[in-house]
Amino acid sequence: MKVLLATQKPFAAAAVKGITDILEAAGHEVAKLEKYEAQSDFVAAVADTEALIIRSDKVTAEVLDAAPKLKIVVRAGAGYDNVDLAAATAHGVVVMNTPGQNSNAVAELALGLMIFMARTQFTPATGSELQGKRLGVQAYGNVGRLVGQKAKALGMSVHALDPFLTDEQIVAGGAEPVHSVEELYASADYLSIHIPALPSTIGSIGYDLITRMPKGATLVNTARKEVIDEEGLLRALTDRPDLKYVTDVMPDNYAALQEAFGPRVFATPKKMGAQTAEANVNAGLAAARQIVDFFATGNTRFQVNK
Repeated sequence: MKVLLATQKPFAAAAVKGITDILEAAGHEVAKLEKYEAQSDFVAAVADTEALIIRSDKVTAEVLDAAPKLKIVVRAGAGYDNVDLAAATAHGVVVMNTPGQNSNAVAELALGLMIFMARTQFTPATGSELQGKRLGVQAYGNVGRLVGQKAKALGMSVHALDPFLTDEQIVAGGAEPVHSVEELYASADYLSIHIPALPSTIGSIGYDLITRMPKGATLVNTARKEVIDEEGLLRALTDRPDLKYVTDVMPDNYAALQEAFGPRVFATPKKMGAQTAEANVNAGLAAARQIVDFFATGNTRFQVNK
């Protein structure tokens, strides 16, 4: 089978070698499309491709139409909103992610952003400590659970909301369960967002929720920018000059936020959650192994479309 690594933002060299070794050892052919300049380059490269490994690359209906032999797409990472799942299903293509491979990297970044804002972005101004503060975690999956565990090690109390987990599962993961999103925001000095971008979550975090947060609170987003109602965020920060927002997914209105609120707002230049050498390798190798297993045994354990 021909497997294409389509990565506008390439894997590290060690990851590419590991991916290639795993696939070739199983008898598959490996092709690479790295640092391509236009989506049309991606479309042109998939004509004879039977499997795809991608990162943030966009697998659109156009890409799927151009790939009649394609059987599987694996997104090396947890999020998969860059893949048109409905179109993939219509084409009979299995789409998988690699959950858990980037989790530690994202969790460490979330805590790092909290410290960065608590210490006034490392300016000489007097900051504060995380110890003794209350952390709310919105979605207690792989990343959220690690954030909670690391926060407890720093002396924070941790509360979590996850509609897909029982209270017992949340407690077993080291957090106190909360039963409404309003309660979660109202009780969090720091609120760490880990929900996916779905029709039910896009724009769901806005003025009403943000302004429920206690005085001096910080909202931390290492999930997706789409879950934030950006106009609601701007209004909340305007009406509540004690609140802060930090993210590794730059808002569309970031220039306006910076101009209005200065050091109360910070966004990394690009999405940084999975940008560690370890996560880069882990996700890539997991993607390769999943493709090998899929073709050898039909395993679709991490399929995200039906």
